[in-house]
Amino acid sequence: MQSRRRSATEAIMNVIIGYMVAVFANLTVLPAFGYNVTLFDGAAIGLAFTFISLIRSYVIRRVF
Repeated sequence: MQSRRRSATEAIMNVIIGYMVAVFANLTVLPAFGYNVTLFDGAAIGLAFTFISLIRSYVIRRVF
């Protein structure tokens, strides 16, 4: 079984990569829907979802 520390490390690495993808997606997808998004906006939106994703990933990993 994976230790809690290893579970957290895996989740953090997954979320860091996800954050970079999210920022890029925010900057490309949201303007296609008519939203004016700055780099700061894209990064802030990505950060909010990153924290949610980190918690979700850790909880799911611990359940299984």
